[in-house]
Amino acid sequence: MSGDHFHGDVVNLYGGTDNKGIVHHHHAPGPDGERVTAELTRAVQDLVTLLRELRAGVAPMAAESIDEALPALTVGPLAVPRERHRALMAVAGIAATVGAVGVPVVEAVQRVLGLLGGQ
Repeated sequence: MSGDHFHGDVVNLYGGTDNKGIVHHHHAPGPDGERVTAELTRAVQDLVTLLRELRAGVAPMAAESIDEALPALTVGPLAVPRERHRALMAVAGIAATVGAVGVPVVEAVQRVLGLLGGQ
């Protein structure tokens, strides 16, 4: 196998018990990565503020849906991309149905999605 080049993770497990898999410690490279993370954090905070304001003016079922979405709108190691995406789509849908008052929420969701790379 001389000359083979592998890019990425190579894992060899020999015996053992309770192997959990690979723990990746990926960090954004350099100051640009930190700026994006800070910008994303700010964008999500702005969205949450707008959602709390919107919540007061929507029907009880829509308010409940907003409440259910809020925990998934996180940034950092606890964020679950699929759950966050579903939550973003849910709150964007609610905001779109309430007319002009929901426009800032839809725009905030679009900003967050843009910062996440269009997830």
